[in-house]
Amino acid sequence: MTDGPSSDHAKRTNLGRGLAALFGEEEEDYASLDKVRSTKSVPVEHLRPGRFQPRHHFDEAAVNALAESIKAQGILQPILVRRLADRPNEFEIVAGERRWRAAQIAKLHEVPVLIRDLSDAESLELAIVENVQRQDLTPLEEAEGYKRLIDEFQHTQEDLARTLGKSRSHIANTLRLLGLPEGVKLLLDEGKLTAGHARTLIGCEGAEELAQKIISRGLNVRQAEKLVQNTKAAPAGAKPAKLADADKAKDTDTLALERDLTALLGLKVSINFQGNGGSLTIHYRTLEQLDDVLHRLNQMPPPGA
Repeated sequence: MTDGPSSDHAKRTNLGRGLAALFGEEEEDYASLDKVRSTKSVPVEHLRPGRFQPRHHFDEAAVNALAESIKAQGILQPILVRRLADRPNEFEIVAGERRWRAAQIAKLHEVPVLIRDLSDAESLELAIVENVQRQDLTPLEEAEGYKRLIDEFQHTQEDLARTLGKSRSHIANTLRLLGLPEGVKLLLDEGKLTAGHARTLIGCEGAEELAQKIISRGLNVRQAEKLVQNTKAAPAGAKPAKLADADKAKDTDTLALERDLTALLGLKVSINFQGNGGSLTIHYRTLEQLDDVLHRLNQMPPPGA
């Protein structure tokens, strides 16, 4: 049977409720058997890692720190699980694998779990949402999570921005990271590049070589942007020098204003003064980014309002 409009609505309502619904902070009707929810303590060895875990890496230091906290205070929030179909006394983790790993380091024999009857699709969606809302993912893991929510659950960027408390430009810019070469993605996943650094390399020839220069020279994001600009402009001969001279001529107030506007819009902004006037340039790479800027400008109140 094909999912209809009511099914789509249910999916988006589930995403919008987020973690509050998962952990019992909203009232729900559990009259039917398939909605029964129970919390209990189970042996740690009865849990299995989730098949739909969006995380690629677990920070060892962070897990060890969590283990110390668990030793002192216990697990404050139950681990979300579902029963294994072929082994009903064992469970697959949907959300909370890091707590489970830390509990083993803390030598806990049992952990509190929240048991839900979930399909594969629901498990995948909730695992992604839980990690994104907790900000536990690397930028690339976050991007892959957004893509799966869009591709597999028909959520739009607007849906994700609204329900996850992110801006649409953040969602769009994060998704753009998936277009990076594999070598740059690896550096991003390892934490050697920030998302800001990585975005400057999208669509660049020789991106992996530029990434290594950014790392070896310890460049900040603005310096990385200059490096990329100058590399692209190199065939024009004198053009890189003009760009460098223009940047040197800008006073600190102008540079600060450029940074503020860049942070506000999520896109690089350049300001150039010419006499009493000048120009303000917003740099975009995709029509989606341009559409986002136009949407923001249309939402601004008129002067004096």
